[in-house]
Amino acid sequence: QLQLVESGGGLVQPGGSLRLSCAASGSTLAYYTIGWFRQAPGKEREGVSCISRTTGSTDYTDSVKGRFTISRDNAKNTVYLQMNSLKPEDTAVYYCAAQATTFYGGGLCLIQSRYNYWGQGTQVTVSS
Repeated sequence: QLQLVESGGGLVQPGGSLRLSCAASGSTLAYYTIGWFRQAPGKEREGVSCISRTTGSTDYTDSVKGRFTISRDNAKNTVYLQMNSLKPEDTAVYYCAAQATTFYGGGLCLIQSRYNYWGQGTQVTVSS
């Protein structure tokens, strides 16, 4: 059974950076498409970024394009989300999730309903 654990969240000033990690156990992360999602207080959870199994295709929601970068290190069984130029509106609990579908772009891997495995989340707070 795949298990996911997020880390790397914290408090950062506007304009700062954080790198989130999604570490897997129980299975090989390379077999899965990994998505990062976030949920701010009072808002619905939204897709932030995703990286497909096999193809390595990536997608980003418009509000983070050019600021966030998703990557995977299969040797470490870990997926990362590098977040730069952080804004207060990026404040949320960030979750990683996994599914076994292969994607080829088009934003489809940002749809959260098909993800089977979820981590517990890590808090990111952007504030001065």
